[in-house]
Amino acid sequence: MTCDLHADQIQGFFDMPVDHLYASTIFLPYLRELKLENMSIASPDMGGAKRANAYSRILGCPMIICHKSREKANVVGSMTAIGDVEGRNVVIVDDMVDTAGTITKCANMLMEKGALSVRAICTHPVLSGNAYERINSSAICEFIVSDTIPLTKREDVDLSKFTVLSVAPLFADIMQKVYENKAISDTFIF
Repeated sequence: MTCDLHADQIQGFFDMPVDHLYASTIFLPYLRELKLENMSIASPDMGGAKRANAYSRILGCPMIICHKSREKANVVGSMTAIGDVEGRNVVIVDDMVDTAGTITKCANMLMEKGALSVRAICTHPVLSGNAYERINSSAICEFIVSDTIPLTKREDVDLSKFTVLSVAPLFADIMQKVYENKAISDTFIF
């Protein structure tokens, strides 16, 4: 079993059956509980548009796509937003965040364009280098992550912006269904 593969095609590289689970199963109920008015879902780049579209369709809210150009690997040059940002509570959805350069630049740009607030969702919080510092000094008011990768245990890192949701119940439910030879398709939101 896997969770939010970076590309769906990766599933074809396994020599055994693979169940590709989606963290949206835990993120979507959390977003609904927030009851954000004027919510929009944003993709931090063109590659995440399919994921953002699925979230916006399920939640019945508009979508924003951030378009970036890179100066070099892990360095974002310029960025712009496609879609209405002004007066919106924006949730940026991504599968993985490494250095947090793109997602923080995206959040800051969205606030400059008139967003009311910016939150971010990330399934796999790699958070290397100074990613924690970037997030904490950015316009992101809440960084919602799954526990597929544990957050740092360093005491000098401020985790007050972070909300961690566990994928354990999702994996346990699927394992139980597989063990009992039950269908798992009703679990998949996308």
